[in-house]
Amino acid sequence: MIRILTSLVAVLTISSVQTQTSVRETPKLVIGITIDQLRGDYLELFQGSFTERGFKRLLNEGLVYQNIKFDFPNLDDASAIATIYTGAPPFYHGIIGNKKYIAAQKQEVSAFSDPSFLGNYTQDKVSPLALKSSTITDELKIASRGNADVYSFAPQIAQALISAGKRGNSAFWVDDYTGKWASTTYYKDFYWSVDQDNRSGADFATKVWSMYWRPSLDVSSYKAFPYEQSGTPFQHFLGGDKQTYILAKQIPAVNENVRASAMTLLSKAELGKRSNPDFLSLTFYAGNFPGVSDYSYEIQDVYACLDREIEKLLDEVDRSVGLKNVLIFVTSTGYYKSSELTAPDTQSNSNIPENKFYINRCEALLNMYLMAIYGRDVQWVDKFYNGQVYLNRELIKSKNISLQEIQDKAAEFVSEFTGVQEVYTSFQLQHGQWNPVMEYYKNGYTKETSGDLFVELQPGYKAVNEQDASFKEKQVRNNAVVSPAIFFGNNIKPARIKRTIKATEIAPTVAYIMRIRSPNAAKDEPLPELL
Repeated sequence: MIRILTSLVAVLTISSVQTQTSVRETPKLVIGITIDQLRGDYLELFQGSFTERGFKRLLNEGLVYQNIKFDFPNLDDASAIATIYTGAPPFYHGIIGNKKYIAAQKQEVSAFSDPSFLGNYTQDKVSPLALKSSTITDELKIASRGNADVYSFAPQIAQALISAGKRGNSAFWVDDYTGKWASTTYYKDFYWSVDQDNRSGADFATKVWSMYWRPSLDVSSYKAFPYEQSGTPFQHFLGGDKQTYILAKQIPAVNENVRASAMTLLSKAELGKRSNPDFLSLTFYAGNFPGVSDYSYEIQDVYACLDREIEKLLDEVDRSVGLKNVLIFVTSTGYYKSSELTAPDTQSNSNIPENKFYINRCEALLNMYLMAIYGRDVQWVDKFYNGQVYLNRELIKSKNISLQEIQDKAAEFVSEFTGVQEVYTSFQLQHGQWNPVMEYYKNGYTKETSGDLFVELQPGYKAVNEQDASFKEKQVRNNAVVSPAIFFGNNIKPARIKRTIKATEIAPTVAYIMRIRSPNAAKDEPLPELL
């Protein structure tokens, strides 16, 4: 009997020790990599031009989820990254896009516009205060009592501000007009190595001025698409004017700039060398170049170059901190800006109608309709913007008109337009009966910046504005974009998970691994494979 009890105690003791030792160590450094417009199908198609230690290494040695779902409309990089870092949809975090329409001022502004703060190396006055909920980086700062270092590098303003959060040390982005690393005086830490970068004379701004973008490999290596058969290398001149840096942020050079500057700061600031985790957020670009076909050598070159930047990043992080001490998560923004180019020999085919929805006509006719009902001496429609109709709320209130009533009448009228699939009112989204479609649109709604009507166009229709030369026409496509998520390093076991996860599950998972609270609007549990 004594022998049995002794054996049982021994077994329980060994089991206890094994359980404890299987607990993953808290990473010393977390690197969040968001790749704007990354497509999972392209990672498979373009593997012939990849090395063994870039994307292939992530896919072979990481925990790979095949797809991320963003459950709200009008997805872009700002709303996607905000959802990834807060673990919540726009309804809670407040970021519905890169830009927002301010009805009271009747103007479009940056989603993060904030005149209270000046720019460093930029004229843009912005701050991250538009975020209504906390991010994983904010929660890390709180948990570490400010001792964790948090930096972000990205091509665009919103990408950098969101991933640094409201409590980060600093956020850096490439300024549209100078090409320098820019930031905002909201953050107090413009790290010296970044300032040195800007002053070096060999920086990104100098490199891309009057630059030609040419293939990094022989185009015979780019065999993914049978539709590109010319065999002629592309060549794009970036110019030397105000468009130069805007174009440069859509070629491989910008990814090299993000990686190189981030790795310099990693080394100089000794990230990952303290007891509490540090956090480095990076955003890369994997979209197409303006005016280029979807089936191009250019998009294959973007991926081939990015593959090599990933390889360099992994090698540098391994040398500096050790990959077992680092959690790297890689996510896509879940959308892709398709290029709707028409082949020259099909443009004159009169059998194929070009379906257009004229925003300016809809706006004018809706206003006339409401004038006929409520009064002809006033403007009832403020703006048709980003798929939403903004009514004149101030006027509606002054006339003592029911908001629900006028929204319903406006929605009924707009729904009769050719090309309109459905129209939802903000009243319905906030107070209507629940159904999956309503939930989808409600997730993308914020009372501060959303409109009164959400207008859904039928697939194949192109939104056009004849009175606005700056308006970028967009054709509606409802294709699913396969958007992978990868967790790598920190002794994570390789696996391929063939299911779709929610974008809102990523932040709670990263928070769990760092042993901190989830962001304050995150409702989902951590992904079970990483528990």
